[in-house]
Amino acid sequence: MTDFLSRHGRWNSPKYVFGESYGTMRAAALVFVLQTEKGLDLNGVILLSQWLCADDNADTPQFNPGVDQPYPLTLPSYAATAWYHKKLPAAPATLEPFLAEVEEFALGDYTTALAAGGYLERADLRINVGVFNQHVLGESTTAGRLDTRFTGPTLDPLSKEAEYDPQSAAITSAYVSAFNDYVRRDLKFGADQTYRYFADIEPVWDYTHKPPGAPMKLPQAANVMPDLAAAMKRNPQLKVLMNGGYYDLATPYFAAVYELRHLAIPSDIAGNIDVKLYASGHMVYANESALAALQANVAEFIRRTHQTAAR
Repeated sequence: MTDFLSRHGRWNSPKYVFGESYGTMRAAALVFVLQTEKGLDLNGVILLSQWLCADDNADTPQFNPGVDQPYPLTLPSYAATAWYHKKLPAAPATLEPFLAEVEEFALGDYTTALAAGGYLERADLRINVGVFNQHVLGESTTAGRLDTRFTGPTLDPLSKEAEYDPQSAAITSAYVSAFNDYVRRDLKFGADQTYRYFADIEPVWDYTHKPPGAPMKLPQAANVMPDLAAAMKRNPQLKVLMNGGYYDLATPYFAAVYELRHLAIPSDIAGNIDVKLYASGHMVYANESALAALQANVAEFIRRTHQTAAR
């Protein structure tokens, strides 16, 4: 990145990092690395479908007993899904006020019940994403993970968890076709190569992390909240824009809000954080109206922050 700035004479230009999905974890850590190892401050960090703390993982919390955060932090997205698919009795007319009530319940009565060892038949009050997607719409229909508004036929009604993501099934071919055409026709690259849209590299990832101030990589779930907090304290002009979708169960929006609320930063610096939420899923841009809103919000964020001090 610094080589690019030197090569193109852009050291005094506004600088931003954009991270999406699990890339938001890398983006948050990168800001701190650029500051401390390269002497480079950024104007802003733009996060899309944020995930900073692996303990908030809503897909497999059953393998991390004793850490109940994913359950209340995912509940508002479950509620949004039920609202969208008309599965609520006496459903409210609008989504956002309803979600505010769910968020309060999630961090209040629900969290208290989890701490007390509350009981729900066969589930102990704890429903992971795969189980929810498989059963929320009945035995014959599966809800999407990346965007719960997408649905598809259930592959196996007797399965405990959903066996595929209807959203991915619906749009993957279009994205792969568009990219293959663009990269070969416009960029003139990869004529004799195969584009792999998915690579099974997770088993070889190093999930450990050394947060600022720690003497070593810690034997715990990766959490880059300390990295982002340290970067914001070192550069109080640094601005953060978080974008999330209500119907995202890969990185639930309320988990992102919770993480940002719990950054170890002074209240005046906390005002540097903006949160924008959309009636969309994990890939906010896959919905035309949400894409337009996302573009407008990011453009406004850059216009407003491009003159903040940065080395």
